Amino acid sequence: MTETSTSQLEDYARVRDMLAYLTEHWREQPSLEVLAARAHMTPDGLQRLFSRWAGLTPKMFLQAITLDNARTMLKDSASILDTALDVGLSGPGRLHDLFVTHEGMSPGQWKLKGEGLTISYGFHPSPFGLALVMVTEFGLCGLGFADSGGEAAALTDMRSRWPNAQYKEDSALTAPYAAQIFAAERWKANAPLRITFIGTDFEIRVWETLLKIPLGKATTYGDIAQAIGKPKAARAVGAAVGKNPISFVVPCHRVLGKSGDMTGYHWGLTRKRAILGWETGQAAAG
Repeated sequence: MTETSTSQLEDYARVRDMLAYLTEHWREQPSLEVLAARAHMTPDGLQRLFSRWAGLTPKMFLQAITLDNARTMLKDSASILDTALDVGLSGPGRLHDLFVTHEGMSPGQWKLKGEGLTISYGFHPSPFGLALVMVTEFGLCGLGFADSGGEAAALTDMRSRWPNAQYKEDSALTAPYAAQIFAAERWKANAPLRITFIGTDFEIRVWETLLKIPLGKATTYGDIAQAIGKPKAARAVGAAVGKNPISFVVPCHRVLGKSGDMTGYHWGLTRKRAILGWETGQAAAG
């Protein structure tokens, strides 16, 4: 691993610890000085680290992860989601921030659990720890996360979704995907990120709906169930959201509990809060 990559991971480790602390003590609204002392940094140094990493100050980040802020995000979610559904996934009025073009494999292909597919993978530094990027000849099919030392477990987790596929490590192939995914300046409508869904018809419908939740907004499982015409299927929607194989790109992190509570996230609630905070900064910058 390069010196730059190591430095990025060390920065994330500091921020990750800070997020865990803020999650537990957010009601106390700890000052920058208190946070800096915990991180063994100067207040100015911590301020610069947060600004560089998330595009907002520690105080702004703290505000972004409180439940009150989550409820504010939810306030207009139904109308936003309805608008996105009306607009669809193509055309100049598109609301999806990553400009994704996607396709789903047939149910028959899904039942084969990846048989006949070759999936290339690689680990790359990201703002949220190591990103496990997985691609087929059709495009991005998987994105997971790991902390340092947890690479093998993350790979085993993702491989279990398609146990009959052939896997090969090819970081050179996956690196351009990672670069496009985590650099907002590369999100271009005329150069969409190509992804492939491998799941059941129901799961794919849920994941397609997730793609329509705009940056900086959130929705609920019940709203998604309504959007796909299955108003009584909120629990099944929750299961499908939990199985989303392309984290971050397909924004399952933007789904909250009915009252705005932070609900479970496959890659950890701390990481979910980190992603939402990062997106808050991106939305403000945009």
